[in-house]
Amino acid sequence: MIRECKHCGIEFNPGTPLKRQVGGLINECPDCVEELGTETAVAYAGVAAGDGKGVGVTVLAFNSEKDRSAYVKAWRSNSGQNVGKSCQLSGSNTYMGSMKFRKIGESGSIGTNHKGRM
Repeated sequence: MIRECKHCGIEFNPGTPLKRQVGGLINECPDCVEELGTETAVAYAGVAAGDGKGVGVTVLAFNSEKDRSAYVKAWRSNSGQNVGKSCQLSGSNTYMGSMKFRKIGESGSIGTNHKGRM
């Protein structure tokens, strides 16, 4: 699917890896997104809570990709996703209290076991 850029008028393919990397609106070519700084996409992250046997997912929105990356890195370290149970045994978990985000939504059975009980 070929589109025409609303800024410069050239035709481009919005499905290319470069366009997906730079973001921007669907009718903006990658060059104009980088030149004009028109990136408006919100950086989202979905994190899972391991409360009981039921797993809930929380979707968070961040102001920038940098904030999102920092949060996900800290969450993976603190939750033990990439390090096994050593996160619970360590006294040096990453502080996450100063990280800025908005909660968009959540799903699943947060705080319940596989029978739906607390």
